[in-house]
Amino acid sequence: MLNHIKSLLGGGPAREPAREHERIQVATCVVLLEMAHADEEFHAMEQTLVRDLLQRKFEISDQDVTELIEYARVQRQQSLDLFQFTRLVKEHFSRPEKLEMMDALWRLIYADGVLDKYEDYLVRQVTTLLGLAHGEMIEAKVKVLDELQPNRPSRQSPTA
Repeated sequence: MLNHIKSLLGGGPAREPAREHERIQVATCVVLLEMAHADEEFHAMEQTLVRDLLQRKFEISDQDVTELIEYARVQRQQSLDLFQFTRLVKEHFSRPEKLEMMDALWRLIYADGVLDKYEDYLVRQVTTLLGLAHGEMIEAKVKVLDELQPNRPSRQSPTA
């Protein structure tokens, strides 16, 4: 699979369905890895979460997800920005899939229990790049926090 993935960005018919699907896998993985590394720490829990998210989303084997992550890691390091990757996700994911992606990003952010300022900036940037509304990002955040920290103090709405 790794050799096949390597050929994705160079030459060949770009719109071939199988190749396009693999390009989307790489793009998704790069975005997830970028978020996992946003706070300059890549915890084992984040690595496991990235693997699980990719395996569930794309229904791929352990070996294939390992190769995908390694290839995406190189692409992430060689890239100047996320635009090329988020553009693929935006073009090929349905709105529910984009919201799933937002959910995944918040799970990565809170894997270590802390919202870092760089993670906060990046999630806002990705929200815009995916064409999602600010409110959709906040809804995903609250949903994830409610699942991960069910006993946290909830915000009370002001009374009139």
